[in-house]
Amino acid sequence: MRLLLMSDTHLPKRAKVLPDPLLAEIPHADVVFHAGDWVDTETLDLLEARCRRLVGVYGNNDGPDLRARLPEVAYAELAGVRFGVIHETGAAQGREQRCAARFPGLDVLVFGHSHIPWDTTAPTGLRLLNPGSPTDRRRQPHCTYMTATVADGLLTDVELHRLPPRALR
Repeated sequence: MRLLLMSDTHLPKRAKVLPDPLLAEIPHADVVFHAGDWVDTETLDLLEARCRRLVGVYGNNDGPDLRARLPEVAYAELAGVRFGVIHETGAAQGREQRCAARFPGLDVLVFGHSHIPWDTTAPTGLRLLNPGSPTDRRRQPHCTYMTATVADGLLTDVELHRLPPRALR
């Protein structure tokens, strides 16, 4: 099962539309995760229309319309792997221990907010993934998103994809 992970799209504030390379990944994904800060409902509508399955949450920049349609925390079990999605996890220091204590039943936690790609594993085995942002790199060298594969209770092939600057419109 192929996964596509994104967060912090901030449309149309940071870019006008999602980058073409990211949109091209959607038909190949069995499940798309979005870890919040959509900002506009049009992006949610687009992903709901194009994705086979969407697992998303609202972020701190999302208004009442998005909060009415999305949870603060979402859960999904895929091919024997237990996923959680949340926007904010707090400061980087102590993140693994804090998230492992808050989400003891998960195998993978997808999060956003910082726009900083993150891939670590807590001592408990909880894998923490932040795909960065495909539209707002902030102080990062590139805009990013992630893909991964899940099968037979294992998450594999986690890959961070860097978007070329010309991909943003």
